[in-house]
Amino acid sequence: MESPTSFLLTLTLAILALSLPTSSQTIQDKFYQCITLNSELSIPFSTAFSAPDNASFTALLESSAQNLRCLVSAVPKPELIFTPYTENHVQVAVTCAKDLGVQLRVRSGGHDYEGLSYISTAANEPFIVLDLSRLRAVTVDLKNNSAWAQAGATVGELYYRISQRSKTHGYAAGLCPSLGVGGHITGGAYGTMMRKYGLGADNVIDARIVVADGRILDRESMGEDLFWAIRGGGGASFGVILAWKVKLVPVPETVTVFTVPKTLEQGATQILYKWQHIADNIDDDLFVRVIIQPAKTTGKDERTSIPTLPLMKQSEEKSMMH
Repeated sequence: MESPTSFLLTLTLAILALSLPTSSQTIQDKFYQCITLNSELSIPFSTAFSAPDNASFTALLESSAQNLRCLVSAVPKPELIFTPYTENHVQVAVTCAKDLGVQLRVRSGGHDYEGLSYISTAANEPFIVLDLSRLRAVTVDLKNNSAWAQAGATVGELYYRISQRSKTHGYAAGLCPSLGVGGHITGGAYGTMMRKYGLGADNVIDARIVVADGRILDRESMGEDLFWAIRGGGGASFGVILAWKVKLVPVPETVTVFTVPKTLEQGATQILYKWQHIADNIDDDLFVRVIIQPAKTTGKDERTSIPTLPLMKQSEEKSMMH
């Protein structure tokens, strides 16, 4: 018979041996397991997950990168890219990441010059990218002058879906069609109609968000403080935005757009000076912005272009121009 001491030693070694496979699991394995056990809906692993050893990983990671400095080898890369198919998948991803102590980077359109939606600023901090590009449904309700847009939809897709239903309805948001609706509105959503209708964030009337404990909240259940914060305060700081309900505004069926390009030699400085004095006093139906960019010449000239967008009927445009 073994002595009590030797029995204790044998038992301890057996317990350690049993625990070794679990402790050697990678973050990927633990996340897979957690997602599988907790998801209410099945997940197609071959298309929903992309790990660094997958052939598609690099292309998926870089697909929306706006800043090439974020893609150099020295910048930490995610342990995994998870592309959920349903809102429940997002809920489970949030709770699993929290339980495992892994940070989530949330990417809707990825139009992020600082790369905060797909990189980590801490070298030794593992993270997973939650790519919402498959959650991109847009539902337009002309009767109530509103539309629901999932976070993975782009601004261009939202505009297109609205235009399919009406030529006299619009949404006041940005110009770049590849902007993700989810992140764009959390940053305020500056656009060409902001002088008349305000920012895109001003025209949000409801939202759906997954908070840290996995619950899905709307405007009523989240409260007005959180609803205010996510519209311009960076939504990913408070949870994962699933969808926005936006207010549609009246727009003219025909819009006139013209651009006045000027180099420094052509008086760009003077026209910029004049713009600074009139831009805030002109009719709210007229939007004027200034873009300063290098001119395509052999010299060092810079070119200033002034795109102008009147938001009014043609008869009103003629009256204003004269």
